[in-house]
Amino acid sequence: MSQPEQTRVVVGIDGSPSGVAALRWAVARARGCHAQLVAVRSWELGLPQQGGRYHRHRGRRHVVLYFSGAEQRDESAKVVRGAFLAASGGRPRDLDVSVRTPEGDPGPVLTRLASRQGDLLVVGHRWLPRWRRARRRSVSRYCCGHARCPVVVVPSGRERS
Repeated sequence: MSQPEQTRVVVGIDGSPSGVAALRWAVARARGCHAQLVAVRSWELGLPQQGGRYHRHRGRRHVVLYFSGAEQRDESAKVVRGAFLAASGGRPRDLDVSVRTPEGDPGPVLTRLASRQGDLLVVGHRWLPRWRRARRRSVSRYCCGHARCPVVVVPSGRERS
C-alpha cells in the first residue's frame, strides 16, 4: 500500500496578506495530495498581535493566578475563520480540516506540531524594512531552521514600496 506524499499540511495563520497567501497555497496542496489540513494560530499572553494582553494597574503588571486562555483561543479562532474567508471564501468542505489554537510562540509551536513523518509546514513571509526586522523575530526563518519536515515559505505577493 503506497503512502500519500504528505499526510498533513500544517499551515501557520496570522491574518496578514502573507498568512492568507500561505493558507491559499496550503489548501491547494492539501487538495492535490489528499492530505489533512491543520490550520494553526498560536497566541501568547502579553503579545497583543497574537491575542494576548498585559494587564496593568498603576504601571504594574498583575500576577495571574489562574488563566484559562479561553478569550485568546476564541480570538485566535476568529482570525482563522477570517483567513479562510479571505483565502477561499470559507472553510473548505472537501478537505479534512483541523483548527488548532495553542498557547505559545508561533515558531516553536508550528515546528512542534509539524513533526510527523510526511508532514509539510507552510508559513507566510512578509517583507519588512531592516529596522523592523531587527525588532521582530521572523517566524518563517525560525521554522526553516528548526523544522523536522519540509517547509514552504509563501510571500504575500506585495512588492517592496
